[in-house]
Amino acid sequence: MGANNSKSILESNVNPLARRDFMKMVGGGIVVFFAVDPAVPAAQFPKFGGGQTDFNDYLKIAEDGHVTVYSGKIEMGQGNTTALAQMAADELGVALDTVTMVMGDTELCPWDMGTFGSMSIRVYGQELRAAAAEAREILLVLAAESLKKPKTQLKISNGVIYDKNDESARVSFGHLAKGQKILRKLEGKAATKPVSEFTYIGKSINRLDGMAKVTGKAKYTGDLRFPDLMYARVLRPPAHGATLKSVDTSAAEKIPGVTVVNEDGIVAVLHADPETASKALAGIQSEYDVEESTLDENTIFDHLVKTAPQPRSIDPKGDLAEGEKISNTLFEETYLNGYGAHAPIETHTACAKMEGEKMTVWASTQTPFMNQSGIARALGIPSDNVRVLTPLVGGGFGGKSAGTQDVEAARLAKITGKTVQVSYDREEEFFMTAYRPAAVVKIKSGIDSDGKITLWDYNVYCAGDRGSEQYYDVPHNLIRTYGSAMGGMMGGPSQHPILTGTWRAPGANINIFAKESQIDIMAAKCSMDPLEFRLKNTSDPRMRRVLEAAAERFGYTPAAAPSGRGIGFGCGIDAGSYVAQIAEIELKNGSIRVKKIVAAQDMGICINPKGALMQMEGCIMMGLGYTLTEDISFKGGKIFTSNFHNYKIPRFSMLPEIDAFIVKNDKLDPQGGGEPSVVPVGAAVANALFDLNGVRVFQMPLTPERIKAART
Repeated sequence: MGANNSKSILESNVNPLARRDFMKMVGGGIVVFFAVDPAVPAAQFPKFGGGQTDFNDYLKIAEDGHVTVYSGKIEMGQGNTTALAQMAADELGVALDTVTMVMGDTELCPWDMGTFGSMSIRVYGQELRAAAAEAREILLVLAAESLKKPKTQLKISNGVIYDKNDESARVSFGHLAKGQKILRKLEGKAATKPVSEFTYIGKSINRLDGMAKVTGKAKYTGDLRFPDLMYARVLRPPAHGATLKSVDTSAAEKIPGVTVVNEDGIVAVLHADPETASKALAGIQSEYDVEESTLDENTIFDHLVKTAPQPRSIDPKGDLAEGEKISNTLFEETYLNGYGAHAPIETHTACAKMEGEKMTVWASTQTPFMNQSGIARALGIPSDNVRVLTPLVGGGFGGKSAGTQDVEAARLAKITGKTVQVSYDREEEFFMTAYRPAAVVKIKSGIDSDGKITLWDYNVYCAGDRGSEQYYDVPHNLIRTYGSAMGGMMGGPSQHPILTGTWRAPGANINIFAKESQIDIMAAKCSMDPLEFRLKNTSDPRMRRVLEAAAERFGYTPAAAPSGRGIGFGCGIDAGSYVAQIAEIELKNGSIRVKKIVAAQDMGICINPKGALMQMEGCIMMGLGYTLTEDISFKGGKIFTSNFHNYKIPRFSMLPEIDAFIVKNDKLDPQGGGEPSVVPVGAAVANALFDLNGVRVFQMPLTPERIKAART
């Protein structure tokens, strides 16, 4: 796989080993445990082999010197497999091609809340480095005893410890681990390496899963095959909230080889051939009660404001009334964003197999341990009797933190005694999964005669506070959030007629769109260049650095908007990373065509620059979708957007020149990279539209119809 051969688990084991058997198979070695989150009660973690309640992540150094890293995180295209292997190899002092990653297996890996929030590197990765540092210290102690040399005299290179004064005195990690199992709890004493000693961290390593993916060898859940595999098609309602009145499955039952299930609220047909299963489903006659509603993509915004819960206040400074009083000019605007789908290439899929009292589920999920608990509850069995394995996931973006496919597959496997696959078709994917919530942001702001921001009264409905944090210098500031971006996903009350949940950097895109549009409106009123206005109003050194770096890379020359050039700024903070973007656009037949986006990102220590740039580019591409074309059409619980013919994700023809780069900051620990660059795209493009022709659109996506309406 490129120039290195580090390994990852790229296909699920059809006959998975239990953890106890796995430990017997790998034999002697050094196992290092380390704390993940002491704030999480130990009772939340599963019990593994030996009866120990394991609230730790760990790695194993085997007799042959190979290193296995176990992580509850999963790989869904963001490059976790590669970056985490780099971190482990660097801290241990081993060659990268001796590291194997095992990810998202509830039987072998320690408990993890899930892969979201750009936390794999900045949270788990830091704990992994700490564990590897502890393992390194343990090995040095063992080597000192074996070689009868002072520990301070020893060095490590590619898994070998040697005496710096006599290199013939050496011992390998594998030799030290042979025949031993040393369990050691970390106490935070081992120091991680400084930047100057990195070998792999900071290097652009080719993705370890790249070759398997481009050759088709990589296995996703839908690629798994079993001798008794049955494909299940589940009856779906015509609308969210609909109630089944009657069902007639007689036609489906007449098709040879079809198994019909109608039990405890699930109606499904199963067959060894997926097309036959689909044909059987089409033969089912059903009748539903569907609630009537006037809510649609146009009326939802007033509903969200009228039904809003009590707000939560954030970052109060000064006094809003005083801010209004001292403002020379006041600005009051409302910004809107409709529902959005995740639209991953791989639809939600799960395979389930019941053997005795044990249920094994292979699932395309971002949250294997949460799924394990949900499956156990649905089946009425202990969580210890459920194993979830996560093959490679074909895109998640927050949308695979929820889904019914795993529970449905498990229930059907238990009922039929067969191995069952449930895989959403594209229409199900659009109907069954949680959407990015529609949201409203209302801002009242003010400036003084010198162009300094004096007032910031910010109110956001149904998007939460992510991206709303204040990085401008405002003496009179208050942010209020009404509801959250999670909607009813966590079981709480929801204002939405359809299921909503997390969508890449949840809520941040509308918050930054609103905030950065408001900033540009104020800059234009002052007849001030938008970059100058931002720099004038922020003393945050990281924000200033990314803004100035982006401007320099772009070759930006100052001009007050609208300048007719079609150039716009957007900046934001997400997952600890700072991003500034500059978009250049033109209008073609009333539609925005983005010609170029320059993006500067400060993410602290960058583990894999090539991988980080891929993530930035992917974020920008996805950002173009929510900015320009992606919108859900619905009425009440009925969804009219059903496939890519009426949900337009970015095409190759839409993509601009993308110049993404990292603003180096090795003084800061690694920060998030999977989401930050998706955040400012909408703002940068909207501001570029205003700069082009003076048109300000306050609702995303920025469609030709909305541009035309704004013009009139």
